[in-house]
Amino acid sequence: MPLFEYKAVSPSGETVRGTMEAGSAEGVVAKLQEGGNIPLSTNAAGEGGFSLDALSLKRRGMNAREVGQFTQQLATLLAAGLPLDRSLQVLLELSENDRIKQTVTAVRDQVREGESLSDALDAQHGSFSRLFINMVRAGEIGGSLDTTLERLADYLERSKDLKDSVVSAMIYPLLLMLLAGGSLVLLLVYVIPQFTPIFEELGGDLPLITKLVLAVGGVLQNFWWGLIGLTVLGVSMFRRMLANPEKRLRWDTRVLGMRWVGDLVAKMEIARLARTLGTLLSNGVPLLSGLSIARNVMTNSLLRQSLEATTLEVKTGGGLAHNLAESGQFPRLALQMVSVGEETGKLDVMLMKVADTYDKEVRNTIDRLLAIFTPVITMLMAVMIGTIVMSVLMAIMGINELVG
Repeated sequence: MPLFEYKAVSPSGETVRGTMEAGSAEGVVAKLQEGGNIPLSTNAAGEGGFSLDALSLKRRGMNAREVGQFTQQLATLLAAGLPLDRSLQVLLELSENDRIKQTVTAVRDQVREGESLSDALDAQHGSFSRLFINMVRAGEIGGSLDTTLERLADYLERSKDLKDSVVSAMIYPLLLMLLAGGSLVLLLVYVIPQFTPIFEELGGDLPLITKLVLAVGGVLQNFWWGLIGLTVLGVSMFRRMLANPEKRLRWDTRVLGMRWVGDLVAKMEIARLARTLGTLLSNGVPLLSGLSIARNVMTNSLLRQSLEATTLEVKTGGGLAHNLAESGQFPRLALQMVSVGEETGKLDVMLMKVADTYDKEVRNTIDRLLAIFTPVITMLMAVMIGTIVMSVLMAIMGINELVG
């Protein structure tokens, strides 16, 4: 039978490590649980595997994956009945990175001094978001910290999955564009200039398309530094423009009005908003506080501004769905589902359904866009390369006629 390495927490709260023969990792987990232990990680001996102690910290805070792992670890230990300070001590013992140990030690020490977990996390230099800290604080007030952390872990995992699916879907077209651009630059900078001395030696007037191709190749070959400088300058000016609130609002409004792209951005924003607000409400955070927190996860300034106006209207006693509809920026399906949630008293549940619905819509929209985008890029590449080759052939044929 295969040999597995494991890490677990014993009934007395001690961290134990060892090896065990079992048919699968699930078998190891089952045997550990039968003995009253809390499994933390299992993987085949000598190989890497999923581990709850895969916790690492960047110099300026945790990334989404690391925060999610930390949350899941802490939720698992608290649900098993370990006290908070002992759970943090276990995480500290599992950590192998000095910076992680410093952070976990700071949190543990503050908790032992009587600070709440939310306050201790808030003091860790931005490693944990306002959403995370407010949910932990609500869980502490409601006496359900372990459940809150489980919901947080699920929220972070789903948010990460959506982001990863978008990034993964864009890898192939980006690689295709890089290869296409690289091929064109190679032709224009290294291949086409080889024909220039031949054309000059034979003489004759070159076709216009050949002159254009040679000119583009010459610019790329002799002024590449200027093109790079213009690109850097353009990116810098664009970022500076987005830093201006009024210009950012105009840009975001224009993006939402773009065909296909605007629809995709809106669906991503709605999914992120609905999942955040639904998670907050299910954890006992009041609606107004939840709206104030949730709007910070939105990146489109137009939608965020609309949500801020909605928050002000809700304060006066208006319904969420009605005020969202008044803004005119949110899709009808989402509004109907929110309205049903308000009528049935299950707004948090319906918001999570809205998030699931639009997560799926985002993936479907990306698939459709890629189904169109990939062949279009391939065709454009073929046309450009064909144009370059044709320009050379036309020049050669014209010179042959003159010579003949």
